Amino acid sequence: MELMKKLSLAPGISGFEGEITNIIKDELKEHVDSIEEDLLGNIIATKKGESSTKIMLAAHTDEIGLMVRYIDKKGFILFTKIGGINDQMLMNQKVIIHGTKGDVIGVIGSKPPHIMKQSEKKKIIDHEKMFIDIGTFSKEESEELVSIGDPITFKADFEEFPNDLIMGKALDNRIGCYVMIETLKKINTKANVYGVGTVQEEVGLKGAKTSAFKINPDLAFALDVTISGDHPGIEKKDAPVVIGKGPAIVLVDASGRGIIVTEKIKKILIEAGERDSINYQLEVSNGGTTDGTAIHLTREGIPTGVLSVPTRYIHTTVSVASMKDVKKTIDLLVEAINNIE
Repeated sequence: MELMKKLSLAPGISGFEGEITNIIKDELKEHVDSIEEDLLGNIIATKKGESSTKIMLAAHTDEIGLMVRYIDKKGFILFTKIGGINDQMLMNQKVIIHGTKGDVIGVIGSKPPHIMKQSEKKKIIDHEKMFIDIGTFSKEESEELVSIGDPITFKADFEEFPNDLIMGKALDNRIGCYVMIETLKKINTKANVYGVGTVQEEVGLKGAKTSAFKINPDLAFALDVTISGDHPGIEKKDAPVVIGKGPAIVLVDASGRGIIVTEKIKKILIEAGERDSINYQLEVSNGGTTDGTAIHLTREGIPTGVLSVPTRYIHTTVSVASMKDVKKTIDLLVEAINNIE
């Protein structure tokens, strides 16, 4: 649990994933044969085997966040969004601006409801009408603390809930990082396995493209999270995967605009679950994509699967997931890899 907490709380928006890659290095240095970082910032941990088969495990290290784009004359900070963020989630959040001189705490503010017109109160406030207050009174004072281009993460807690549930920020996709780390520790295979912490997934699957090209694996697995459709406000038919019933084996995402998993990979994952009596769920999604979309289109094509952990409230500071599902995901992946010839 301590590793999961450390991964969740560590800052790392797209393009600034260094603290996450350092955690991965520290965790895996005694369990793999080599660790390298490519030119884009992907971390690649290699566990060598006796055969020529190459298997890639990809978990993106970045989280959604913000970036300083302007400082006004009174010292308030305007920002841009990095990754997919619902503006409604931003209101009154505490944030951390990671400046070159150290971290600066701020809070997102906006026009108070008390002086809004009735028509304004019914609308979601656009993030461009919000600002960050860091307690300064002038542009010069703020510029002593922060600069244009500084990354911003959300100041959040990590909590252990009943029933082995956890709550925290950036579970998308620090859960995938955790699964990748623990899988590399446990596998016993003749294949060469590459555990990759990819960068900039939230802004275009960028790290997956470059690392897959470099490794050129025979097959790959993207490790991520998916929407859990088990809470009020969502119909089961729109999100049938739920917390507590094991990992989701993704068959299709983005209605086929993303990945359509091959029968070969589908069979490997399903047979692993059946063989080891591991509960799993099948998912055909209309929603977003994962690193798997970029990987499977690399070079002449790479057979790729996607394993996702059901998670509530993705892309917020209070995502909820089950550590039992996380452990089942690791068990299924280890079983699958150990039986790949």
